[in-house]
Formats: sequence, structure tokens, C-alpha cells
Amino acid sequence: MSFSSGIDHQLYTMCMIQNGDQCLLINRPDKKGFPGYIAPGGKVDFPESLVDGAIREVKEETGLTVRNLTFKGLDEYVNPSENLRYMVFNYLATEFEGELLNNPPEGEAIWISLDELEHLPMQPWFRRRLPYFFKPGTFEIQSCWDGSTDKERKVTVKST
Repeated sequence: MSFSSGIDHQLYTMCMIQNGDQCLLINRPDKKGFPGYIAPGGKVDFPESLVDGAIREVKEETGLTVRNLTFKGLDEYVNPSENLRYMVFNYLATEFEGELLNNPPEGEAIWISLDELEHLPMQPWFRRRLPYFFKPGTFEIQSCWDGSTDKERKVTVKST
């Protein structure tokens, strides 16, 4: 018996890269969708693992190769009217090598002081999850989406 029969599961990763008191964010232009500052990440290709997907996405979007990722938490969006579960597995990397790309595909990759983060333009869903990358433990955020109004209906946040 399958508990998820007929449910569309979409798997994504996001990887915050921290170097001392700075982190690497991508300044996404409007034309890319989700404009503003965001950590690198994207869709996990089947059948790659979640960690391999995170490492690949960071390399494609920044040019850096990250190592020893720490799982920080899950941010998921469920839309019962469309039988959709969109899951973003979030990681923190403090070990990396390589050089930043000169012309990254998703927007300019910029090292930003942790003290400056709260003043940057970013999507509300990213701003909500951002502090949890830097706290001990893990987090789980679940947002139930109302497809008829195209808005969040209920958000639950748990951290350990």
C-alpha cells in the first residue's frame, strides 16, 4: 500500500555557504523569478542523492565545490488541491574550494556579512528560513498552500 499514491513529490536543495562572518548569496534578477538574495540550490535530478544534488547545484550556480555538508532542515510546501508536495532540503557548508564564476547563470554570487542579511531584499519564504541555517540543530517548516487563493493557508515551524 502506498501512502503517497497520486501525490507529485518535487525534491530540491538549498546550500548556504558560510565563510567566517560572511555567507554567499545569489542576487537573482527579476527575469529569473524569485528575485532578491537567495542561497544556491535547485532541483534534485533523479536518481542523484540529495547531497549530490546540493553539491552539483552549488557548483553550477557559483563555481565553488562544497564539502562536508551539514543537514539543517526541511522546508516544504504542500498544496492539497493539486496533490503536490514540494520539498527543499537545506544544507550548510563551511568547507569549499574553487573560484566564483564570472558570469553565474542564476545571478551574481556575492559574499555578504551576516550582520547585513536582514537589510537585503529577499523572498519571504527565504527570509523565514534564513536564521535557521546559523542556529544549532535542525528545522522543519511546512507551508500549506491554498491553490484557489494562491496564498499560504497555514505555516508550521519546528526546530530541534
